[in-house]
Amino acid sequence: MTRARKLYAGVRLREIRREQGLTQAAYAEALGISLSYLNQMENNHRPVSAAVVIALSERFGVNLSTLSVGESQRLTADMREALADPVFDGATPPAADLELAATNAPALARAFLTLHRAFRQRGERLASLDDALGREDALAPQPWEEVRDFFHYCDNYIDAVDRAAESFAAATGFGRPDPGRDRLQAAADWLADRHGIQVRLADAPSLRRLSEGTLTLSSRASSATRAFQAAVQVALTSYGELIEATLDLAGFGSEEAREICKIGLANYFAGAAVLPYAAFQEAAEEQRHDIELLADRFGCSIEQVAHRLSTLQRRGAQGVPFWFVRVDQAGTITKRHSATRLQFARYGSACPLWNVHQAFETPGRLLRQLAETPDGVRYISLARDVTKPGGGFRRPTRRYAIGLGCEVKFADRLVYADDLDLASPASYEPIGVSCRICERADCHQRSVPPLKAAIAVDHSRRDLLPYSLAAPSGRSPREKPAESA
Repeated sequence: MTRARKLYAGVRLREIRREQGLTQAAYAEALGISLSYLNQMENNHRPVSAAVVIALSERFGVNLSTLSVGESQRLTADMREALADPVFDGATPPAADLELAATNAPALARAFLTLHRAFRQRGERLASLDDALGREDALAPQPWEEVRDFFHYCDNYIDAVDRAAESFAAATGFGRPDPGRDRLQAAADWLADRHGIQVRLADAPSLRRLSEGTLTLSSRASSATRAFQAAVQVALTSYGELIEATLDLAGFGSEEAREICKIGLANYFAGAAVLPYAAFQEAAEEQRHDIELLADRFGCSIEQVAHRLSTLQRRGAQGVPFWFVRVDQAGTITKRHSATRLQFARYGSACPLWNVHQAFETPGRLLRQLAETPDGVRYISLARDVTKPGGGFRRPTRRYAIGLGCEVKFADRLVYADDLDLASPASYEPIGVSCRICERADCHQRSVPPLKAAIAVDHSRRDLLPYSLAAPSGRSPREKPAESA
């Protein structure tokens, strides 16, 4: 049984107060508490009480998920993984200390992660004799890592861009096109009327190419992909100032990161235009998050639906907090986002016991899994393979697996949970984040021991692993079942 956790959310409480333009005294009165009690909660000297959570919901429209899952938990998970690095020779700080740092000093926590990332990159460059070692920017974070973290800590929801895409979809019918007028035509009319850009289809190697007032889209691509790429061009052309303003606020450390994020924001706009927030959220609840029905209803891919579900974190109108991930056949995570307590490994591959890896073995089928992480949190996980044809013999097909999931407390809102035994502990597969930081001592799929764990080797016996792990607090290593013959 999962132990209830105290909720410390002082930073978020202050943010809500400042957004409402309230003094501490007025805020305390609105919440029905004393000024001193509010001050203690805002400084994380006391946890947020249930009565305050209810008051925040009723009077300010605040969703509990914005308090319990946010930047502090992501920072805590990221710091815990970073501190598992052997360079930190010594005891890992208690989880409470990490949570305190992430909650009360998020800027310091981010600086620590940046420093550790720079250290790792330097080591990788040394190991590979990289020429970049002598450059002044050798320790700078990689541009794509900067962009990944930008979306990660924004909850993968960019409010201004999302609302602009929703307005575009409503004005053009792009979100729910009429039977006689498809999405591509809606975007083409918009580009022609406002910018004089003509759209044409051609057997071209590029999915999208703008040149001399003509937008060329590949005729080899699916209709959904062509419409998506047309919406990307709408974002870059019609909403360029909005995107540039968002990039200014992000404050990237390199021009390369800014340019990569510009494409990311344009893609975000296109996805939000294909699946407008309010309409899509309503349909998702109505269909109980059946991703195949939603893909058919909105005329888009299953991956687009799954990714969009993980972005429904608009303040005051949150959907189910999902995590979303995409992995390649080598197990490398190529996309990741989590609005839940589950955070993905920043380095290396994901846990091999996770059903997303099995999706490659069962093409075309959606897999379900009940899983439990070492912290006792239980999830329902969905996985399916996705194929992206190259369009020709010398254009190889790309294969990925996508994963989508949420905590089991939201299971009643998912069609996929209807016939699962959620109450039985035996129904849950024990998974972790990655072997390097997972402390499970009896995992039969462990590839390497945890970086912080002491190991013992007994030459006179062999169990599931050729070594045993020392339990926390100096207890003796846990016994493992003997390996079957």
